[in-house]
Order: sequence, then C-alpha cells, then structure tokens
Amino acid sequence: MRPTSRSPRRRVSRMVAVLLTGLSTLVAGLLVAAPADAGNVTTPGNFTGYGFDQCVAPTQSAMDAWLTSSPFWAVGIYISGDSRACTNQPNLSATWVSNQLAKGWRLLPITLGPQASCTTRERYLRQVRISPTPTTSYAKARAQGRAEADKTVAAAKRLGIVPGSTLWYDLEAFTISKTDCRESALSFLSAWTARLHQVGYVSGVYSSAASGIKILDDARVLRPGRYQMPDQVWIADWNQRADVRSSYVRNDGWMPHRRVHQYDGGHNETHGGVRINIDSNWVDLGRGSTIASEPRHCGGAASYNYASYPTRKVGHTGALVKTIQCLLTGKRLYTGKVDGIYDAELGSAVRRYRVSRGLSSLTTVGAAGWVALLSQGDAPLLKYGSASSAVRRLQRALNAADAAGVPVTGVFEGRTTAAVKSYQRGHGLAQTGVVTTTLWNRLFAGRY
Repeated sequence: MRPTSRSPRRRVSRMVAVLLTGLSTLVAGLLVAAPADAGNVTTPGNFTGYGFDQCVAPTQSAMDAWLTSSPFWAVGIYISGDSRACTNQPNLSATWVSNQLAKGWRLLPITLGPQASCTTRERYLRQVRISPTPTTSYAKARAQGRAEADKTVAAAKRLGIVPGSTLWYDLEAFTISKTDCRESALSFLSAWTARLHQVGYVSGVYSSAASGIKILDDARVLRPGRYQMPDQVWIADWNQRADVRSSYVRNDGWMPHRRVHQYDGGHNETHGGVRINIDSNWVDLGRGSTIASEPRHCGGAASYNYASYPTRKVGHTGALVKTIQCLLTGKRLYTGKVDGIYDAELGSAVRRYRVSRGLSSLTTVGAAGWVALLSQGDAPLLKYGSASSAVRRLQRALNAADAAGVPVTGVFEGRTTAAVKSYQRGHGLAQTGVVTTTLWNRLFAGRY
C-alpha cells in the first residue's frame, strides 16, 4: 500500500511524543529520588560563637533577619520526642533545614523524649518516663534509649540532617540522689550514644548542669567505662557567662571544643525588627572556629598585617611599600620588583588602581587607598565565629580605616566585633557587629 503523505509525520510525532514522555518520567523519577539531604553539610561542624534555641523553629523571614543583624549563628531546633512542648512545628521541613545550612547557620537538632523517672515537672509525670527497673542492668531503660535514638535518626534523615551531625537528647532537671532514677537515666543515655554511633551520628546530651551533666561527669571520672559517654555535652547553667565553663563540670571533661553552654534562660531579644523568646548559648564544637596559616605573599617578601597603615607616597621606602607593591602585583597593575622603593612606576600603578575604584587620580596611598586595597575581594556575610581569609581582609581594612589595632588572625571574635561596631557607628549604620554587603561596599569604596 502506498503511504499517504502524512504517515511519516505521524510516525515521527509518535516517536517524539514517546521520547518526551520517557524523558519526563526520567526527570520526575530523579526529582522524587533526590534525597532530602542533597548538598547538606554536617552540622554543627567546627564553630566557636553564639547560638540560641527556641522551641518552635522560627520562620524563614525571622531567620533571615537574625542572620544579618544578630550575633547568633547556631540555632537549636526540636525535631523529635513525644515529651517536647512543640510537637507541632509549622516551619520545620527539609527545605527549612537546607536553607539554613546553605546560609551558614549551624543547627543543633534536639530530641525531648522520656524523662527521668523521678522528675517533678507535672507535664512529664503524665507522660512515658525512663524505666527505673534495675533488672538486668536497667535493660528497659537501655531499650528506651536505643528506640529514642532510632526515632531521632529517622526524623533527622527526613529533614536532611546528614550522618556525622550531632543529635542532642534533652534530659531535663531531676533529683540525682535517687539511685534507680539516676542509674536508669545514665543507662538510657549510654544506649542513646551507642545507637547513634552505630548509625553514624554524633551523640550530644543537653541537661541541667546540676543533674544530668553532673551525673555524666561523675560517671566519666569515678566509674570510667561503665557507661558510654556522649561525644558532646550541652550544659544548662544560667550563670550569664558566655563561655564553656560551669562549676558543676570538671575542667577536663569534654574539652576542648566539645561543649555548648546555655548561659541564659528564656528572655526576649529583638534583631532586625524581629522579636523571639530564646535561651542564649555559647557554642564551642568540632575544632572551633579556626583557619589555616596565612599563605606567604610575594614569596615572603611582603606582609599584609599591621596595626595601622600610614600614608605612603613616591619617595618612601620600607615594609609598607612592599605591601603596596605586592597587593598591586596580585591585581596585575604593577610588574616591578617588590623591593620597598616607592618610585614613579609604583605611583603610576597606584593611580590606575585608585581610578578603577572611583578614587581621585593621586599617586599616594592614604587611608582611602589602604582601605580599598586591603578589603578588595568577595563579600561574604561575616560575624562572630567566622574564620576565613575574608576575615583577614576585614581586619586589615578596619585597622586602615580606624587604626583599630585588631589582631589579623582570620578569626572573627570579640575585638573584631567591637571594631565592626565602631565602623558602623561612624558610618551611620546599625551597630550589629555583622558584616553585610552594605559594609563591604563601603570598604571597597575606600570609606574610612
């Protein structure tokens, strides 16, 4: 039979339709198969700085406001446990978790399940508690600890909290003098830790310094090996000191970088126009906020780090001139020797750089030139606890702008925060101590 002129087109159309359908199915399958934790980092990782916790995970807009205006960069979130007051978490999802991690937040996922058998809090008395039955070394309590770990891991995975992250068990205050209550609590926490280790998560325990943390520390020292200790502890001791110390815990326990200290209880704080009722914490985990040694500049011929940066011009010599030469070499504006001699060639390179930054066409490097030269680069969000080469650039630029005398360490800490607030005050900005794009742009423009 002779085909009609339309038949080949129909066959091609059918083939295209089949291919498109198959492609759509494949893409849909890949999207469905994408894990909740795709691209997520372990949390909290290496960090020393401020954190807060609040029962209900804040909205995205609240988190964004606090990101750019508060000192906090770690947040406790309740993800599991039948005894938590906030079983309804309207904002908490895998998307929420991945968004916070991508923005640099360190998450502290918390479970509040069965509490000590001798708790006196009325709400917990109406709920399932840790079994105090001593039979077979508190086997029932241990089974509860394992079960709670399994529930928490399942919740963590649904939210995209990856293995290697710390999961925290919240054991509220109780009377530690009652033997079966105390020993069953230790048995529960020991099993919690062992189970988390089996499935690749890090074990953390939050508790009152005078009860749960004290019994863990006593068992660690007085009965070593009897119970498996958590990897990290979160100490509730409201002594108003933002550090890792507590009089209830020996100084060698969970040190260094294995403690969180809740130093202030429930209170309201407002940042970026958003008020949240929080507990305040000092976080020191992983390796803390650290950075590798600074690389050598121009083969070691120049240093970039000084407490202040006086004006330099044609005819000057010395170490600061080498700094200028090296910085402009890196920007491909100077091709001469890094010899510490400010000659006409260097002056010409300085002029070209100043003009490129919108500064006047002088051949001199004064305060504006230094601030622009030393700060130039990317513009990441920085605050207390940041550790990077960008922090070094910030510290140098602040020293050039205000003669702040900030040590150039690459770690954003108290003195850097104070210098940032001073700069913000001088430029009519909100004194948050947080470095945003707005502040970077002023530095890039040589504002001092």
